Amino acid sequence: MSLPTSGQRFTPVAFAVTPIRWFRAIWSRLSRLLKVAPLTGLIGCGGDGQTLPTFDHDRSVSGPSAHPLAIEVAKVGAYPALVKSGAGYFYDDVLEYRVWMHPERGAAPREDGGGDCYVAFAQYEKALAFSKATTGAEEPLVLIRQMEYINEPEEGVYEAAAGERLTEWQVEWLEGSKRQADSIEKFLREHRR
Repeated sequence: MSLPTSGQRFTPVAFAVTPIRWFRAIWSRLSRLLKVAPLTGLIGCGGDGQTLPTFDHDRSVSGPSAHPLAIEVAKVGAYPALVKSGAGYFYDDVLEYRVWMHPERGAAPREDGGGDCYVAFAQYEKALAFSKATTGAEEPLVLIRQMEYINEPEEGVYEAAAGERLTEWQVEWLEGSKRQADSIEKFLREHRR
């Protein structure tokens, strides 16, 4: 873990939050100074396609995982906030797990007054635990990269597509969807009209 660069803005701790969130905020800043693994993830904002400066993150991995780990742990939290949603039938890489939080559902509001935010994790179990413990948080989603996938321009019409595509999926869609060398051809054969 590294300290913020000169181009990154340090976000002060907001004290108008619950005691648990206040403790997490204080601990995350202390842990960065002490280079100890922090408790929470990188917060990114929706609406502008970018992520907020890194001031806290959880790129750690521990124990076995029910789902694939992020392929490049060092890049967790560095991907655009706005990406595609669903589709493609196959994935090449898991990039991160995201927990979206909504102030209108009780999540702590962003310090800049913006709306929805997400917290990024390298491991599904850590994202799930954070989701369950955080008011206003959704169940985790997974950010995947597709290099080859199935395009469905209209219902029941399938075509092979290639090119890097980032999209958020429901985590359960990962099961059996890792693209293999013959996945696209096999899918198209099975779904011919």
